[in-house]
This record gives sequence, structure tokens and C-alpha cells, in this order.
Amino acid sequence: VAGLAIDPKGIYVDVTFGGGGHSKEILRQLGPQGRLFAFDQDKDALANTLADARFTLIPENFRFIKQFLRFHGIKQVHGILADFGVSSHQFDEGSRGFSTRFEGDLDMRMNQKASVTAAELLNKGSEEDLLRIFNSYTDLPNVFRLVQTILTARQQFPFETTDQLAKLCEPLAQRGKDHKYIAQVFQALRIEVNDEIGALKKLLEDSVELLNTGGGFAVF
Repeated sequence: VAGLAIDPKGIYVDVTFGGGGHSKEILRQLGPQGRLFAFDQDKDALANTLADARFTLIPENFRFIKQFLRFHGIKQVHGILADFGVSSHQFDEGSRGFSTRFEGDLDMRMNQKASVTAAELLNKGSEEDLLRIFNSYTDLPNVFRLVQTILTARQQFPFETTDQLAKLCEPLAQRGKDHKYIAQVFQALRIEVNDEIGALKKLLEDSVELLNTGGGFAVF
């Protein structure tokens, strides 16, 4: 938030609302004329909405930032904040499938209305697609072996739970590094399920047009 150098009269966007922590801090620094728009496609985040006349929560993916801001009459903003990755409430809810700590469905959808889950990627994805996913979004040394193991395993049983996937990965990891290995596998599936790279590219392209001259873009 400090990187945005908040203008009390400015218009700002928190594209990853989550639990609302960053939005609360931005609002604390805004004056009565300031405006804050927030985006979050996860319906669970709606429970964290803030009761503030200066605040608007838009329940959509931030890839649509330009369209929805224009709907609200906003063509340019003073700053955009983005905290990429998984929110703490998503990690803590085992049924969402994001965490390696809990057994749950292999879901990993940030937008729970989306059609493709991590389980479907593992059960139906082609060898070529799986190689692309794990080569693009991990630095694992044995991606080919991982994919062959997945292809063989799914002929015997469909992937359904996080525990199934974690146990499949354990023998493939170097001794003592199984947690890091499994975490990378989960991360790669999550990125693909949610098209996170495509959404980020669209956000970066639109931000060029949306930001005022001298505006701030805080990304982490």
C-alpha cells in the first residue's frame, strides 16, 4: 500500500480483495472524496465486504477490470494493487483443494462457477497438455516421469482428492523434499485451472490505459 503513495482524493483498485486487509488500509488513507474498487471472483470473499460508501466490491475476475470500471463511470485510476496467489481463507478451507495440508476434493477453482477442476485436468488432460503445464509452471527435474506416473495411475483410478495426488508425488521427490515437490505440483495445477497467466497478462495490458500519468501499480 505504501508503494501506491495514496492521494486522499484518488481512485484506487484492489484487484485481489480476499480478506480485505489491503482494502482496509487503502480506505484508512483515503479522504471523503476518495474511491476504492475491489475485485474478487471467489464468492467466499463477498463475506468480507466493507461497509463504506467509498468502497465497491466487484465479484469478478480482475481480467475484466476495464469493462467493470467503465460500467461505474471510471476511465482512469490513481493506483492498482495486486497480491497474487491464493488467499489465506482459500488455503484454510480444505474442501477447496488448494492446500497440501488437508484432504479435500481436487478442485482449485478460485471462481467456483468455472467448469474445469484440477481433477478434470489430471483425469482428462492429454500427455502434451500435462507436460506443458508442469514444464511451464514448475522447475521440477523429472516432469516427464511425473506425467507418465499420472497417466498410468489414472487408468487404475480417477483422481478425486488432494491426498491421492500428494501420495502419488511422494516417491517422485528427492528424499526430504517431498513437501516442496508436492507444493509445486499443486501450484502448477492451480495456475492452469484459473488461467492465472492469461488474467495477469490482460491486467497488465489494461493497466497501461487505466493508470493516470504517475499512477502507481503495486504488485507482489
